[in-house]
Amino acid sequence: MKKKTVVAYLLFACLFFAVSQAQTSAEQPSANPSDPDNLAKDYFSQIMGVAVSATSNTKLYQFIYEWIGTPYRLGGKTKKGVDCSKFAYELYDKVFNTTLGHNSRNIYTQVNPIRKEDLKPGDLVFFKIRSRSITHVGVYIGDDKFAHASSSRGVMISDLNEAYWKRYYYNGGRMRTAEHALDADNDFSQQLSVN
Repeated sequence: MKKKTVVAYLLFACLFFAVSQAQTSAEQPSANPSDPDNLAKDYFSQIMGVAVSATSNTKLYQFIYEWIGTPYRLGGKTKKGVDCSKFAYELYDKVFNTTLGHNSRNIYTQVNPIRKEDLKPGDLVFFKIRSRSITHVGVYIGDDKFAHASSSRGVMISDLNEAYWKRYYYNGGRMRTAEHALDADNDFSQQLSVN
């Protein structure tokens, strides 16, 4: 009889422990560390030195995060290998549903030039590397950082203030379609504030 009581007590204790653990985990929503959105936000928060909540364009950062480390391949447009203009092309296609030209010079004809201090995440940055014409394009992500496909290291994040990029920086550019959308939003906001 004593054995049955001890076994019953142990079963009851195990059942009580299991129920209390289930309630605790149900009450506390756990952050899934393998959640791609969280990983991308954490990655960019560390690179840019900003709070996770401050990284607002999750779709942009998620796309870049998924391509980081993709090797460089001239004319490539997949995660097996990509060049700078095809990286920008794929990003704009998937993130902004916008079609870009097929090389950095052609892409530059589609933008309105903007000053470096006016760059916003998603704008394009252009470089003339040892040439009189545009030879490289990247996508600005904020805090003087940009994502691009480097011929030496593949898709990566670089800083516009690094000596190399500072030396060859040509101009920033905002897609005309994006600028029209921003202008329309500003006009609409101004109309609301007047009324």
